[in-house]
Amino acid sequence: MPPIVNQTMKTASARATPASNSIHSIALGLRFLGLVAAAILIGACVSQTRAPSQLPSVQWRAVAFSDVPGWTEDRLDDAWRPFVSGCTVLLERLATKPDWRDICIAARASEPRDAPAARSFFEQHFTAYELRTTAGGATALVTGYYEPLLHGSRERDDRYRYPLYGPPDDLLIVDLAQAYPELADKRLRGRLEGKRVLPYWARADIEAGRTMLAGKELFYVDDSLAAFFLQIQGSGRVELPDGSVVRVGYADQNGWPYRAIGKLLVEHGELSLEQVSMQSIRQWAKEHPQRLPSLLAENPSYVFFREVTPDSRSLIDGPSGTLGVPLNAGRAIAVDAGFIPLGSPVFLSTTRPSSGAPLNRLTMAHDTGGAIRGPLRADFFWGFGDEAEREAGLMKQDGRMWLLWPKDLAPPG
Repeated sequence: MPPIVNQTMKTASARATPASNSIHSIALGLRFLGLVAAAILIGACVSQTRAPSQLPSVQWRAVAFSDVPGWTEDRLDDAWRPFVSGCTVLLERLATKPDWRDICIAARASEPRDAPAARSFFEQHFTAYELRTTAGGATALVTGYYEPLLHGSRERDDRYRYPLYGPPDDLLIVDLAQAYPELADKRLRGRLEGKRVLPYWARADIEAGRTMLAGKELFYVDDSLAAFFLQIQGSGRVELPDGSVVRVGYADQNGWPYRAIGKLLVEHGELSLEQVSMQSIRQWAKEHPQRLPSLLAENPSYVFFREVTPDSRSLIDGPSGTLGVPLNAGRAIAVDAGFIPLGSPVFLSTTRPSSGAPLNRLTMAHDTGGAIRGPLRADFFWGFGDEAEREAGLMKQDGRMWLLWPKDLAPPG
């Protein structure tokens, strides 16, 4: 009988493409000097929003690699470069963990000639753990994301009217991890009004100009829905009027929870659940341009960006994920880092959204996402371009997941 290890989550993990926890429950009369104490209470409340019996949990079930569907067919040598890129970061962060350190040092000293050689390395150094819930479920929800291209300008005019902002100066961030490690995934965001701490402005307030964002405009783009989708993806490219292209990446977030507008359209009776995709949302927006601003305002979450200069990241590479390494198209996924540690190899078995053809791929957990919650959840990075946009926009597949974890090291939890 293969070993099974249970893990129960006690708090929600933090990600903002990466989305962060909101502080909208702070009482309006809270004094600044009491912020730390209040934040601790908020952290406690967040961790107890569900009864213990309802807390999501995962079983790590060790299996033979031969029992992983598609393992022997995947071109694992294509996964080698993203694996080693993640190892570079892991060597810096996990220097005291000999299991990961030894594997990463061995990986950096190796250069598999082909897929069988890469497969042999992974089988020699890792154990495959099938992810299951404690209730026995093994079906994961697999969505997709991509790096979008927007058209914009550094100057506002009649065409380029929708700003992409850098972080505002009045955004207050409280990080209690050093004093309270149990709150490591709770970065609270707000603003000061006199001596009162309030939630930071929600999307509707930001769009109405109630913020201190004057002068923080990085670019102006020509499509409000494209700007909204950029915030969901977390990074993208902007083509300027002279034909040059720059990249923008996630910098921060206003602290409010993300609400999916596709789900809102279903609730409003505008689309059926089966119809919801990026493409159907775009079509709805085209048919109802006057109603689009109010729909977008129902998602209070708002993402701020930074410009990534050409010298710091070639456009040949993918955007940087949460782990801090470029995302490789078809080999990177976003996960809930509270269950699957960043940098871990994860074998994903699912299907292509446009054809239903099998998609069995060794991927790297190099990113996180605001909507990626729970152990059986993955967001597959498709890359850049029209095909990537099409596949990511349609992807909402069932799948299965196997974590590859260093041999002789207990599974995470």
